[in-house]
Amino acid sequence: MSGPVQEALDALELVDHHCHGVVTADLGADRFASLLTEGEAWPGVSPFDSPVGLAVRRHCAPLLDLPRHAPAEEYLARRSELGWREVHRRFLAAAGTGVFCVDTGYAPDGLTTPAELAGTAGGTAYEVVRLEGVAEAVAAKGVDPDEYGAVFRATAQEAVRRPGVVGVKSVAAYRTGFDLDPARPSDADVTEAARHWLARGGRLDDPVLVRHLLWTAVDLGLPLQLHTGFGDNDIRLHRVDPTHLTDWLHLTAGTIPVLLLHCWPYQRQAAYLAAVFEHVYLDVGLTLHYVGPGRARAIVEEALEITPFRKVLYSSDAYGVAEFYCLGALAFRQGLAGLLQDRVDADELSLSDALRFAEWAGAHNARRVYRFSGTS
Repeated sequence: MSGPVQEALDALELVDHHCHGVVTADLGADRFASLLTEGEAWPGVSPFDSPVGLAVRRHCAPLLDLPRHAPAEEYLARRSELGWREVHRRFLAAAGTGVFCVDTGYAPDGLTTPAELAGTAGGTAYEVVRLEGVAEAVAAKGVDPDEYGAVFRATAQEAVRRPGVVGVKSVAAYRTGFDLDPARPSDADVTEAARHWLARGGRLDDPVLVRHLLWTAVDLGLPLQLHTGFGDNDIRLHRVDPTHLTDWLHLTAGTIPVLLLHCWPYQRQAAYLAAVFEHVYLDVGLTLHYVGPGRARAIVEEALEITPFRKVLYSSDAYGVAEFYCLGALAFRQGLAGLLQDRVDADELSLSDALRFAEWAGAHNARRVYRFSGTS
């Protein structure tokens, strides 16, 4: 694909509004395979023999000085030969991303910090605070049930005042799904729910406390990222359709930006919400590197059927392996450029509008939502 829209997107320094760190160690074959999939590395089923695995071999291999479609064994050997620091440098440079909003709430693998990620990429990093992690830290320190609500709120307020924090995130999709009572729970309800959860322990998965967390996010005043759709097998997919949030979105109208992450297979439902609620935005990150650049356009096109161009953002949701930064950026640039260029060629869109919309989606919409330093 070539043309002025593709050229403009290729030159655009992206803002990745939702991502994670990468593993600071050389990865063996099994560990790399496990990071390449949202499922598991099953015996006899290689993640390299999947759409994302094929995309790695096609688009990432040349960045390691290998031929396109290099066999998995050669790819892994070359990756080990170069070492993780050089691998990170090459893929982050290829991504062409200047700003990273890093979710620091899930890091079991010894990941790069936001500062380390930005340093490797030669960019700027900000932090997104995962609120379930805040709640679970409060529980781990010990708190009385009748004090839980106030302590969680105060701890969350302290967390978002850290330098560089630009937003918060919830993984309610993994814990309860979205078919929740939309109303703000009472203090008495929070205390009773906390009594049961604190006695039981474990992850925050109580519906009342998840509702309390979402309403606390509103009170914090920062943009709220919500995982929706595709994820690992903790997800109950029918419960993470973002339209389950409709009543809550009515109640929170006029408050904070709500950013629907990933969305597949509900990108059309997310598009509907972005079209009818002023404070709703979406991306199709994570999805794009799993379907690969060859199918990225179809996903982006469905997400943009009715979404206002001011409402779509770019994210990679890269985690663990730096290849995902490269693949996410490539798939986004090619998918968006292809559909915009075709509309220009069909005289359904002016070139100046297409270039403006591309810049909005790739960078400026995120700058407006998160209000980075120097952005109006």
